[in-house]
Amino acid sequence: MHSASVEQALTGCDAVFHLVSTTLPKSSNENPVYDLESNLLATVRFLESASRHGVRKVLFASSGGTVYGTPQVTPIKENHPTEPMCSYGVSKLAIEKYLHLFEYMHGLSYCVLRIANPYGEGQLPTRLQGAIPVFAYKALQEERITIWGDGSVVRDYVYVSDVIAAFLKALTYEGKQRVFNIGSGIGHSINEILATIELLSGQSPKMNYVDARTFDVPVNVLDISRARQHLGWEPIVSLPDGLDRTIAWLRRMPGLKASSKLPSDHKHIIVGNGLTFDSQPK
Repeated sequence: MHSASVEQALTGCDAVFHLVSTTLPKSSNENPVYDLESNLLATVRFLESASRHGVRKVLFASSGGTVYGTPQVTPIKENHPTEPMCSYGVSKLAIEKYLHLFEYMHGLSYCVLRIANPYGEGQLPTRLQGAIPVFAYKALQEERITIWGDGSVVRDYVYVSDVIAAFLKALTYEGKQRVFNIGSGIGHSINEILATIELLSGQSPKMNYVDARTFDVPVNVLDISRARQHLGWEPIVSLPDGLDRTIAWLRRMPGLKASSKLPSDHKHIIVGNGLTFDSQPK
């Protein structure tokens, strides 16, 4: 983070959305020193600059998928113990604590959004971040998909437009709560995601199941009742609808192989967890 550029950007700024991270959960444990220096230390320097420039509020994208660690109960509330199992989650949690400290010391207001697994248009699959865009892209490309474990891992997926709506609600929020879970509140397994991608895209994913990763918790589903109550926020894009939009966007990417049409022999397709979507071509 270039300090001069940050100082210039903060001039006359009322609020800041802190969305950047230099590491990924799957790779952060390989070099925790880099994670510490490039994320936590850089953020503390940013907070010092924000305080000097009179920034009113910081809205921080934390990680609902990593800060809690292995859940004791699901869905997970914001007051659940935090025991992250990767450096990425440790840094996110530490940044949350520094935000609290800077509000105490300098009056810098903040909101933390602990986001589940966001996905949607604009999430480049070539960066290998995010199960949904990577799986859908590889299915369309007829490439093999690596699955860590048996595909039973359950995650909470939230569409990008719903995440943006939550940030905008938090921007104008003036209450006392500081930390909010942002997700769908519904869990889906990797195998469910793959089955839905197959039904929506007409492509049969080629899977390669390998040993599970040590930092992957078996289930992570967020309780979003606090955001509903205090932010007046509600996710509105269902998983089938969000997957359909994401696949349509991926199909427009340059160089993508021609893919088959959506299945049209059934008006509705029902997947696990009561997922229902209209399968007629649009």
